[in-house]
Amino acid sequence: MKKKILVVGGAGYVGGVIVDLLLSKNKYDVTVFDNLLYENSYRKDCKFINGDIRNKKFYKSNLNKYNVIIWLAALVGDGACAINPNLTNEINYLTLKKLCKVYNKRIIFISTCSVYGAQHGILHEESSVNPLSHYATSKLKCEKILKNKNAIIFRLGTLFGVSDNYSRIRMDLVVNTLSAKAFFEKKMSVFGGEQFRPLLHVKDVARAIEIAIRSKKRGIFNLSYKNMKIIDIAREIQKYFKNTKIIKTKIKFQDARNYKVKNTKALNELSFKAIYDLKYGILELKKLLFEKRIKNFNDPRYTNQKYLEMFNEKF
Repeated sequence: MKKKILVVGGAGYVGGVIVDLLLSKNKYDVTVFDNLLYENSYRKDCKFINGDIRNKKFYKSNLNKYNVIIWLAALVGDGACAINPNLTNEINYLTLKKLCKVYNKRIIFISTCSVYGAQHGILHEESSVNPLSHYATSKLKCEKILKNKNAIIFRLGTLFGVSDNYSRIRMDLVVNTLSAKAFFEKKMSVFGGEQFRPLLHVKDVARAIEIAIRSKKRGIFNLSYKNMKIIDIAREIQKYFKNTKIIKTKIKFQDARNYKVKNTKALNELSFKAIYDLKYGILELKKLLFEKRIKNFNDPRYTNQKYLEMFNEKF
């Protein structure tokens, strides 16, 4: 019998590639729950429920018919969450709190390595946390209420790359943004550049989640492919876009996050290792750019903060 999986937020950048992977396995009964905040339609061949996780009806439905709930729904990113902190708390934290009261099976939750803030050394899951944003704080609060649940929590590194063929691409992620700058402007502005980011391709997130569905492991796991300085990310992108300049400024970048993480726990306990490297991500972006497969890369819907600033009053 197929496992019943509910992917909450399954129409998004991360959800899109997760749903594709689960459908390809042909051993999961997949249902997507999403309010299509960034999308105009949902065309995938799977069960779909259009809804808002703030609606009481959602929690009164028979959620325990699902073997696993993958909880992706959230306002994502420091800038997006800073627009309306109360709304961030409501969507990112209070909804999960409600879920935990009514659902008693397996939860796979997406957190962020941003909870580490700015720290030296290579950080593991037991390292101290230092959230510097409403986004990171909301995720940390969720981690605490999941502590005694049948839950696995993935602290994701900085995502990059192309998700699936339907969902929007995110252009507010450092690799994706710099690649677009290199293509359109022939220059990449790097503020500071010495900040470290633990990079992770969005397709590797899907792989880790599918492993988590099959695993009985609980707790927190860091996920990343490689710790890289932002200046080194720009230099790598420069290799694939000819005649592109890197403009480095000493002006202190407004994003103070700086951290490196280790992934030993995910490797040892889940046998998970990232397989999509930075070159892969850059080249798939380059293909989209050169073949003009996206009409307008500057469309606000590709950037969480810009899009939410437009529609904040409608929430």
